[in-house]
Amino acid sequence: MKHSALEMTLLLDYYGDLLTEKQKTCFDLYYNQDLSLGEIAEEAGISRQGVHDSLARAEAALLDMEKKTGCVARARRQQQALQTICQAAEALLEPPAA
Repeated sequence: MKHSALEMTLLLDYYGDLLTEKQKTCFDLYYNQDLSLGEIAEEAGISRQGVHDSLARAEAALLDMEKKTGCVARARRQQQALQTICQAAEALLEPPAA
């Protein structure tokens, strides 16, 4: 079930408002705070299975939204393009080799 924490956190940043408060809380505690399902269940006052189900639904919703919109993938491509542009600009600023 546990996907890359970075990937999931990025998805939460982009699409987190689509989740319920309970899903956001469980998601944050699991991926950002690195709590176990049992620890989250104790803190949230729900069963461990309830936490698991909430996380599974949240992950599915976030992954589905990324599949439909591609916002995170687009942002990554833009970041890579920006790095390429910055590297090219720096190369232009370097004095010519003698």
